[in-house]
Amino acid sequence: MVNIGNSWDTLLKEDFESESYRKLRAFLAQEYRTRRIYPDMYDIFNALKCTAYEDVRVVILGQDPYHGAGQAHGMCFSVKPDVPAPPSLVNIFKEIESELGITNSSPYLVPWAEQGVLLLNTVLTVREGQPNSHKDKGWEILTDSIIRKLNARQEPIVFMLWGGNARSKKLLINAPQHLILECPHPSPLSAYAGFFGCGHFVKCNTFLQNKGFKPINWAT
Repeated sequence: MVNIGNSWDTLLKEDFESESYRKLRAFLAQEYRTRRIYPDMYDIFNALKCTAYEDVRVVILGQDPYHGAGQAHGMCFSVKPDVPAPPSLVNIFKEIESELGITNSSPYLVPWAEQGVLLLNTVLTVREGQPNSHKDKGWEILTDSIIRKLNARQEPIVFMLWGGNARSKKLLINAPQHLILECPHPSPLSAYAGFFGCGHFVKCNTFLQNKGFKPINWAT
């Protein structure tokens, strides 16, 4: 069974024992045997491993992992240190520089995760070269449950919802103590429609500081 190694194990125990997850596991076993799937199966839950439930301050929701070789490592928008930043991440870095004057060069976002930024895709696996190929296979049931559990937490969380897929999860977040920030996706196809200039990184840190928490250092 899944062993995340922190509080998520207890919180998600029933989810991992559910019939829907058993079906997902069977599907994934076949996929990893017969096709090239990303990320590596040992990296699937890296976002949860790196950011325990009680440590979450910010949630950035992605869609599904990068589908090119050597990119995905279990955290949305992040790639391994020796891989060029994909276009969406380049645009995220442009917005951070515009808002905060921080110039980022490393596309490896683990420093964010270690400060409490949960980098969660709504679907956690993908076939090589086939975006959305693992959509509606069961991942959404699990990741919706994760979002609901975070919504139930008393300590405030900032939810950054970029693009239609992420914004559809707004219905799961209704507790008044949390902050929801919405805008178009940072993809080159939509960044100029409202992601650039969204001010989310400043708004996030202002909210956290007003609640008595340390701001996120958005440098990588």
